[in-house]
Amino acid sequence: MGLADKAKNAAQDAAGKVKEAVGDATGNDDLRNEGQADQGKSSLKKAGENIKDAFKD
Repeated sequence: MGLADKAKNAAQDAAGKVKEAVGDATGNDDLRNEGQADQGKSSLKKAGENIKDAFKD
């Protein structure tokens, strides 16, 4: 996984966590769900990159 990809995934995960926390604090279920979705997308991207890296070796 490239360094840029890792940084993008980490940023997306962090943004998702912030959205989820703000959604929880304000009672905004849509924002909370959006944050959870962002975290899920980040995890899927990371898993895909790990699989690509495994086949490169």
